Amino acid sequence: MSGRTTTAADGLAIAGLTPLSSCDWPGRLVATAFLQGCPWRCTYCHNSAILDPRTPGVVPWSDVRDLLARRRGLLDGVVFSGGEPTRQAGVVDAAREVRDAGFAVGLHTGGAYPRRLEALLPLVDWVGFDVKAPAHLYRAITRAGGPTTSADATFASLQLVLESGVDVQVRTTVDPTVLTATDVEDLAATLADLGIEDHVLQEVRPDGTTDEYRQALARTRVAAREAAAAR
Repeated sequence: MSGRTTTAADGLAIAGLTPLSSCDWPGRLVATAFLQGCPWRCTYCHNSAILDPRTPGVVPWSDVRDLLARRRGLLDGVVFSGGEPTRQAGVVDAAREVRDAGFAVGLHTGGAYPRRLEALLPLVDWVGFDVKAPAHLYRAITRAGGPTTSADATFASLQLVLESGVDVQVRTTVDPTVLTATDVEDLAATLADLGIEDHVLQEVRPDGTTDEYRQALARTRVAAREAAAAR
């Protein structure tokens, strides 16, 4: 790769690279790059090691570039995940390079950075978009910003995705320490009103979360079982 011009993509802090994944983009075989850093500290996050934006990356972008050169005809595309991949400006150049190489671009995002997302969307073929809760409960999960800061960013970003026409799947990880069944129903109705046709509910995985959260989750689940038995 000598003589190649350095771009903003070469400055990406990449925390990890999965060379082959069949689950990060439904129906596609992809490589997945996990970008370092996230502004939120979600209750159920199991990727705490890649949240701190000050932590340097461990995978150079050149490794992704070389992987794609070897996997032409074998991979459908690259998914940029995180962390929150739109935190890093270099993701735009990276997505452009992936497309120029003949691969599709997927994105996992919670919508924390609407302006960066707006610049990225013309280069994206599919978005896995994380909507965590009804707006009034967002901070209880993200534990960041003001009462509605993270919700405002998320729903502004979701509107950008919808206006772009890019294929989108909305995912909600149901945190039972915060969300009731009614909350989930209300969120599903809100998303349906926005025109979302593909909304997937995901169960919390305690592996990799904090001891505090695992204990809270266990208490919540015990209480739910006791309430169900009492009915």
